[in-house]
Amino acid sequence: MEDIIGWAASAVLLATLVRQIVKQARDPDAEGVSTWLFLGQATASLLFVVYSALVGNWVFIVTNSCLLLTALVGQWISWRRRGRR
Repeated sequence: MEDIIGWAASAVLLATLVRQIVKQARDPDAEGVSTWLFLGQATASLLFVVYSALVGNWVFIVTNSCLLLTALVGQWISWRRRGRR
């Protein structure tokens, strides 16, 4: 039962982040997140992936891997936008 709650929370969180990335990608005037926020999120997500793997928690391994991916994609979009300006 605990895993179902964890997977549901993961799905909700990732859906909101993916929606934000899609919105950012479609809006040419959208500002990206600050570099420090990106670095903090990416570092925390990577450390949480390592920790989750060490304790064997698949919900958090997958969730934090996806969070790291969303941080990377969001930052890539921001960098591309800044390069075009």
